[in-house]
Amino acid sequence: MRKCVFAGTFDPFTVGHEDTVNKCLALFDEVVVALAENKQKHCFFSAQAREEMIGAVFAHEPRVRVVRWEGVIADLLAAEDTPFYVRGVRDGTDFAYETADFYASRDLDDKLIALYIPAEQRHLHVSSTLVKNCIAFGKPIGRYVPQAVLDYIRKRGNPHV
Repeated sequence: MRKCVFAGTFDPFTVGHEDTVNKCLALFDEVVVALAENKQKHCFFSAQAREEMIGAVFAHEPRVRVVRWEGVIADLLAAEDTPFYVRGVRDGTDFAYETADFYASRDLDDKLIALYIPAEQRHLHVSSTLVKNCIAFGKPIGRYVPQAVLDYIRKRGNPHV
């Protein structure tokens, strides 16, 4: 069985994230979506909310599993018994950041295989930051998040997004 890990804070999970997972499903038998709990970041949504949102997006896809992770990616890959680490990239800035991160992770695990999946052109401007800004200013987010995420946010007190 081939399995990959796709990690991020997903604050919140966007249509770009969803597209990356769907592309992973075309390549792998299982996709582990690792919800990173980064103490240096102050997330808009709680870890539980982010986990529930991702779970709702893939509620009918048994090959997607959501886990919470606090630590280095090399340790998560070892725990999941896979070398495949997927990264979504929108532009050259993402590529440069991910490549630097890759080499740091590769120092910890020389078996790590990074797979970069380019964003679709229609998603190049989509980011979790964009979504949070729209929420903060009461602007619609429906084009930027999967329907299950939109429904989740609306049900929990943001009916105008």
